[in-house]
Amino acid sequence: MTTAHNRVAVLHGVNFDILDRRDPALYGGLSLNELEMRVKGWARELGLAPILFQTNSEGEFVGYLHRLPELADAALVNAGAWTHYSRAIADALEVAGLPTVEVHLSDVEAREDWRKVSVFDGLVLAKISGKGPEGYREALAALARELGLHDG
Repeated sequence: MTTAHNRVAVLHGVNFDILDRRDPALYGGLSLNELEMRVKGWARELGLAPILFQTNSEGEFVGYLHRLPELADAALVNAGAWTHYSRAIADALEVAGLPTVEVHLSDVEAREDWRKVSVFDGLVLAKISGKGPEGYREALAALARELGLHDG
């Protein structure tokens, strides 16, 4: 049941629709559907109502962020490569103003230099990187705490 202050939007950006075709050593070998099934289970265990979204269109991602305050109480964002250069997405995230955690399946700090830059720095509660799908569980737990659903 969806109640006030428990809706979490989980936003996936570019190339997540082909997640299972990307390097399994970096991205875990799961399909987007498999990842989303795990996310749904973890969210429900924490009392969160997940709202799932994925697009390969930067404009659609921005438009979704514009509507986010009406749809959700918090957000988990893995914008893929857009994380590293899309000021438009960063601006829309800032305007949305919701508690947000940035997540990356791979360890972006151990990869190419351009991946170490995040345009979301200063806009998110936390950045979780390199923990594979488990990073989503950690992000959801942080958002549940931020929304007052769990202590600690």
